Amino acid sequence: MRSPRRCSRNGCPRQAVATLTYVYNESTAVVGPLAAFAEPHTYDLCEPHARSLTAPRGWDVVRHEGEFEPPPPTTDDLVALAEAVREAARPVAPRPPQDDQDLHQSPQTGRRGHLRVIPPNH
Repeated sequence: MRSPRRCSRNGCPRQAVATLTYVYNESTAVVGPLAAFAEPHTYDLCEPHARSLTAPRGWDVVRHEGEFEPPPPTTDDLVALAEAVREAARPVAPRPPQDDQDLHQSPQTGRRGHLRVIPPNH
């Protein structure tokens, strides 16, 4: 399963609940609820960092006034869980032949998901 997005601040292990975006042409830092997707040039922040953010001198900070809450689970989480279960259920690869007797046995087919491995004809 995919892990929740983490705070962008160095060394912070907390879960992100807010997104910081800089609007350079207006000298403004905007801290709002966590964006649906991680975007380039934005920063995910935990609640303590979102609440305590300061901007450079001459810049304004626009901050969300409500509560910052972690995002609810998405269908992506369920898909990731299903993929993990599917991966764990895959058969182990067959062992390589140990001696000449193993080489002369009939070739076997392997199955992986919806694909089938068919050995070449000798």
